[in-house]
Amino acid sequence: MRPWVAPSAYHCAAEGRARAIGLGADRVLICADAITEEAYVTALAASLGAPYDTLGRLMRADCPLDDDQLIQAAATGLLPVREGGETIYVVAPRNLAARRLAAVRQSGPEALRSIRLTTSACLWRFVARHAQRALGRRAAYGLRQSRPLFSNARRPHRFARIFAFLMTLVAATVVADLPVAPLEAIGAVLCAVFLSAAALRLLCVAFASPQPRRVLRRSDDELPVYTIICALYREANVVGSLVEAILALDYPREKLDVKLVLEADDHATRQAVAKLQLGPPFEIVVAPRIGPRTKPKALNVALPLARGSFTVIYDAEDVPEPDQLRRAFDVFAAADRRLACVQAALTIDNTTDSWLACMFTAAYAGQFDAFLPGLAALYLPLPLGGSSNHFRTDVLRQIGGWDPYNVTEDADVGIRLHRLGFRSTTLSSATYEEAPAQFGPWLRQRTRWYKGWMQTWLVHMRKPWRLVGDLGPTGAIAFQLLLACNVVAALIHPLFMAGLVYSLLAAPPLQAIGSMRAAPVFGATLLAGYASTIALDLIGLMRRNHLVRHGWVLVLTPLYWFLLSFAAWRALVQLAYDPQRWEKTEHGLARSSRRAAADGQKGHGRQLFRPRDTA
Repeated sequence: MRPWVAPSAYHCAAEGRARAIGLGADRVLICADAITEEAYVTALAASLGAPYDTLGRLMRADCPLDDDQLIQAAATGLLPVREGGETIYVVAPRNLAARRLAAVRQSGPEALRSIRLTTSACLWRFVARHAQRALGRRAAYGLRQSRPLFSNARRPHRFARIFAFLMTLVAATVVADLPVAPLEAIGAVLCAVFLSAAALRLLCVAFASPQPRRVLRRSDDELPVYTIICALYREANVVGSLVEAILALDYPREKLDVKLVLEADDHATRQAVAKLQLGPPFEIVVAPRIGPRTKPKALNVALPLARGSFTVIYDAEDVPEPDQLRRAFDVFAAADRRLACVQAALTIDNTTDSWLACMFTAAYAGQFDAFLPGLAALYLPLPLGGSSNHFRTDVLRQIGGWDPYNVTEDADVGIRLHRLGFRSTTLSSATYEEAPAQFGPWLRQRTRWYKGWMQTWLVHMRKPWRLVGDLGPTGAIAFQLLLACNVVAALIHPLFMAGLVYSLLAAPPLQAIGSMRAAPVFGATLLAGYASTIALDLIGLMRRNHLVRHGWVLVLTPLYWFLLSFAAWRALVQLAYDPQRWEKTEHGLARSSRRAAADGQKGHGRQLFRPRDTA
């Protein structure tokens, strides 16, 4: 049971806390669960002599704003309405609004005659009731309308897909009938693809120096409001852990603006969230049933409602390090306005669940602790990870948000930021994630990633010369190596292996192909690809202090590449026949946790989330 505390003690503590973080005491009391927002705003309205309005009877015709402006009103907390030929302003007090209203009230009893007060929840209900379709259209079609060159929404007609398929068969037939010399040339080009991708990985390793831990700790009043967006679909098993991880962040709770975006028909997740009885800083946003049901569309629904100067994306299973928001803000504060995104490092938590999870751990270590830091150091385009990307909110809106028709919206946003004159960098703060431990879920996730990389390449290659102009020659080459070579290498890997085996084992007269000296070429190319990948992952594991325990898994790299090739070919088929299909990755299936084991060794286990009652 909550211990009784005298109201004066509450008020003194709230005032002290408000001075420390630079906000009003009202926000402190509401976030501490000492008073509900409705009770506070009702009392504030009575003290100011202003009416309190739940907006339940307000009609859409009474508001002069168009739908887009009405959506913006939910974020600003200010809604103009017409009443009796006059304009009345409905205010949902936030931050220091109560102090400003009190100062205006002191000028005279008539100063607040045109003001009404309401809660943020009442204002959002009004906006959701009357602008739901506009919010859905904006989320689904906004990028296509504002920047059509960067949208993957244009789907080819059926005859175009059939034509592409037939052309592929014709090309395969022509290649099969080619004499030795053209085949040698094609083989040389494909080898160059392999070797170029390997060279980029090794180059990034050379430039990726370990990042120092943050030493600067800013006072809470210097910190901005930070928005956290989490798109949840079929995540009833893990939403409690997500809420617990957010509440464990070392950041003033009063300065958090957390949006949990749910799907209307996902009753299990909605019930799980309802049972948590979440109050501020959490807000529930239901995604309209318009456009594709994808994560980027859900993120776009929440973006216009974001109140923070910075926005971070977390997945349902994520557990970020507690100081991640502070460290990300430090990076932004030390840079110029061109820095639009800071990518934190993703790391796998359920490493020991299977060899696939262990390989995932090694791949993530190489990607986020060596490869991406190297790209950032070279000022090259960054294909972002799907989570823990920290953005300047205004820049994210400026570039059009996420593409709801791209199934790897993260990589696409990273390339688009660079094309529009911004840059991204990395942060050594970790976010723990759950990897698929079984082949079926792993295959579906990897298929989605490869398909999305193909979509991203096709979108940005619509006007190649403009791409070169936007990225510069070096950036354009890096773009091809990051996306095209990555996908092509996965597609041709089994062909190279088959060519190597054929050239070594085929009996005369088939062994005539040996005159091409295919075995050394294929063998050296495959070894270069394996070696560069293993080197990258070894360095990542070493920086994560996992090399001794988990480095053994890299012996299985050739086998893993065959699985990647299978996923890439499956993605190519889906790209032709089902491009917007989103194969959901199930979470909450992990059987082990490196983080929990480390906590146990330190003498404290993980505390499960309970609805807040700590004031």
